[in-house]
Amino acid sequence: MTRIALAVDLGGTKIETGLVDDAGRVLDGSRHRQPTGREIDPAGLRAAVSAVVGSALDALPRDATFVGAGIGSAGPVDLASGTIAPVNMPSAHGFPLVEAVADAAIAGTGLADVEARLRHDGGCLALAESWRGAAADARASLSIVVSTGVGGGIVVDGRPVGGASGNAGHLGQTAAAEHGGELTLEEVASGPASVRWAQLSGWSGATGEDLSRDAARGDRIARQAIERSARAVGLALADASTLLDLDLVAISGGFSFVSDDYVDLVASALRDWASLPYARQTRVVRSGLGPDGPLVGAAALALL
Repeated sequence: MTRIALAVDLGGTKIETGLVDDAGRVLDGSRHRQPTGREIDPAGLRAAVSAVVGSALDALPRDATFVGAGIGSAGPVDLASGTIAPVNMPSAHGFPLVEAVADAAIAGTGLADVEARLRHDGGCLALAESWRGAAADARASLSIVVSTGVGGGIVVDGRPVGGASGNAGHLGQTAAAEHGGELTLEEVASGPASVRWAQLSGWSGATGEDLSRDAARGDRIARQAIERSARAVGLALADASTLLDLDLVAISGGFSFVSDDYVDLVASALRDWASLPYARQTRVVRSGLGPDGPLVGAAALALL
């Protein structure tokens, strides 16, 4: 009998749910999302959780074994209390996400109890890549997202590394090399940060899509903004690989598609910056899961 988990992915702009089977496949018709945003409060977030969890569970096959829920959330997270304190959702700090998901899953399944497990979203992505994605053959891997923000997660020997509080992997909040320690990696390399830098340098576009298009057409500033982002990510990964002895880094996120060679630019910067041979040998590849990664990783918390 197929084992199926409810997956919940909570971010700064949306909450998404889906049902994932034990082969790592998201079931057709089970994906649902609702907007979140910086201003969302606990009541609004609880309502959004209830709506998307209930909608996803409507697609649960009658003959499947439901194993529980896995949750990936923007962090920091508090694993002991099941609460969250997302950087981009200040009004939701302290929200009992585990309790809210479990309550909604109980209501949606009619079960007496549903176990819900929590990790920060970067950790879930890393677990997904290690289980079914580009890092499946890696012993030590780091998976990162370069998008509206920058985040990551670590897996060693098939197990996520959460650290003392479960928040290991917040690469975007580390100080960016070559910027005097005044800016975080996210403030240099994310999509919005790159757009702002280009605008301040005289570029007239407004979005990451504009940046991608103009760079492909030969706009010098747009291309420099992309290279600046990739270099900052590569330098951060060189330090991470030196510290963690990684054999692979998987990159995903919308801004990582801003140019066809973005991942190659990151890999080149890592090799140029790393001072030790083992760190220079770290492979940098594109994610093997695409948009399914966050849900697959969340589900893995319940399935594995």
